[in-house]
Amino acid sequence: MAEWLLELFSEEIPARMQAGAARDLERMARDGLEKAGLAIDAIRTFAGPRRLTLVVDGLPLAQADREEERKGPRVTAPEAALAGFLRSTGLTRDQLIERDGAFIASIAQVGRPTAELIAELVPDIVRRFPWPKSMTWGSGPLRWVRPLHRILCVFDGNVVPFEIDGVASGDESEGHRVMGRAFHAAAFADYSEALARNFVMLDATERSARIASEARAKAESRGLTLVEDAGLLAEVAGMVEWPVVLLGDMDEQFLALPPEIIRTTMRTHQRYFALRAPSGELAPHFIAVANLVTPDGGALIAKGNGRVLAARLDDARFFWDEDRKIALEARLPALEGVVFHAKLGTMRQRADRIERLARAISPLVGADPELAAHAARLAKADLVSGVVGEFPELQGVMGGYYARAEGLGDPIANAIGDHYRPQGPTDAAPTAPVTVAVALADKLDTITGFFAIGEKPTGSRDPFALRRAALGVLRILSENDLRVGYRSLIVVAGSQAARSVEGVAAFFADRLKVSLRDRGAKADVLEAVFAVGDDVPARVTARLDALEAFLASDDGANLLAGCKRAINILTAETKKGILPSAPAARPAGPPEEIVLFDALETMQPCLDADLAAEDFAGAMSALAALRAPVDRFFEAVLVNSEIPAERDNRLALLMRVRAAMGRVADFALIQG
Repeated sequence: MAEWLLELFSEEIPARMQAGAARDLERMARDGLEKAGLAIDAIRTFAGPRRLTLVVDGLPLAQADREEERKGPRVTAPEAALAGFLRSTGLTRDQLIERDGAFIASIAQVGRPTAELIAELVPDIVRRFPWPKSMTWGSGPLRWVRPLHRILCVFDGNVVPFEIDGVASGDESEGHRVMGRAFHAAAFADYSEALARNFVMLDATERSARIASEARAKAESRGLTLVEDAGLLAEVAGMVEWPVVLLGDMDEQFLALPPEIIRTTMRTHQRYFALRAPSGELAPHFIAVANLVTPDGGALIAKGNGRVLAARLDDARFFWDEDRKIALEARLPALEGVVFHAKLGTMRQRADRIERLARAISPLVGADPELAAHAARLAKADLVSGVVGEFPELQGVMGGYYARAEGLGDPIANAIGDHYRPQGPTDAAPTAPVTVAVALADKLDTITGFFAIGEKPTGSRDPFALRRAALGVLRILSENDLRVGYRSLIVVAGSQAARSVEGVAAFFADRLKVSLRDRGAKADVLEAVFAVGDDVPARVTARLDALEAFLASDDGANLLAGCKRAINILTAETKKGILPSAPAARPAGPPEEIVLFDALETMQPCLDADLAAEDFAGAMSALAALRAPVDRFFEAVLVNSEIPAERDNRLALLMRVRAAMGRVADFALIQG
């Protein structure tokens, strides 16, 4: 068994593409080796700013020899057909086998050397590599993310020779662009050690760990706390081969800016990490990550980074000061020049729709309609502000600051600032009633609007983030424990949703199912709960939790079996004719039938009270009282009595059992 080492060395690979490229390289190499019939022990890939690396352990030196059987013409076929088959196989007639009335050729295949297969596989991988964006350079047709300079490819200690558009394979690589040198490697151990000597950390995980550890240590040395940012950490780790963590300073005067401006400037423009003072406020310092070791320990680099940050923040301060000179209300006419969507009008028209929606939703969520309408009308005004023009990710947030600076009050300012939330699974949902009304109105207008013009998500395609918007609506309703159904919100949306009410409702139901399934709910139990028709997310979740706990109990499992038996009987009788319409009367006997009737009579008021109080666990307990009576009924009572009156009453009794249980869930949909 031998090792295969491959390095594809190029100009800088964008950090956002590196992790995906490593996965694609592993997948394509594994698929190619498996297709060639080559088993492997392990496969690893690494990605960095200038290289993709693959190492495969435990490869055989060659394919195994094998026999291939090829089916030929029927033995009764014309001689011409047989002659053609013989030519294609290189065999003679006496070498063929007759089986099931046909000629079979058994052809010996000598296994090819693995190095030959690798020499064919790598060019195929390179030419088909699925970069999100790629480029050509020079006069060749090869496409790669950036110009490809070198290919290191060795198998069992020897170079695997091939060429891809003028780039020949070899055993040479190089280290850090400034601090490193070129080197030769015939195995992964030599390769990784040479990289380390030449100031390259190959593993992105190790680079991230070093950056995080040293950043925290630098912060703690000043009594500060690092503002953790996993996304920025991953990006920076993809930008440097030898991370050098530096602590820089900025002018304290910039702390007068909203902290979101400071953090966004640091993160988006400079890839710096923010730091917090013991008070919890932002500190006038930052963490930067260089890719170079310098004699002064990075002091000059840190100072230069500070100057660049100051220039950026100075620009941001100018926009901040200028923006506050214009009231949000005065910005509304400018929204008429911003198109939301060609079929859905301008942002001013969207603001008007959100205003009407927020006013209508307010009574449902306990918000002041006038405050909600006022906040909704101004919610999009910051889109035409200077700061948002420079930092689009701060839309909404800046509107909240401008509203507060105008003295519009916290309810309106908070509603404007938080109306996009939640923007992802880690983002908190708003809780203030006015904010809830505006946030729901914003998301509902987006969903119903795009559904109305036929722009629905399909498969993995969701260009307008409607799934995220729907999950945001569901989270707001659920996490605020609001007794508002998504169908009610769709109705409130009015004419815009009129043509697609059912489609939008089904979309919300599907999103709720997905979120509950991600939490671990089983598909059949989910369908049983949704069959009741409840569309209040908090209530659906509570019903699901109670049902899952009930089914896990002995009473629940046994009652489920009895209920399904009753449902099966009623289904069969329905096919024969019409079920009895009269309610079940108290029978004269046998005793097991009387016990079930009395148990239903006793259980019914308890079930009514529990469901009215939304005590679904209590409702399950009430139903559990039917377990023993149902079991004994089926053991002792013949439902299809020869006496029509008895038969109809017993069927009516089972219908009552089915109806009682159906108020909690459709037990017929539960498997097992």
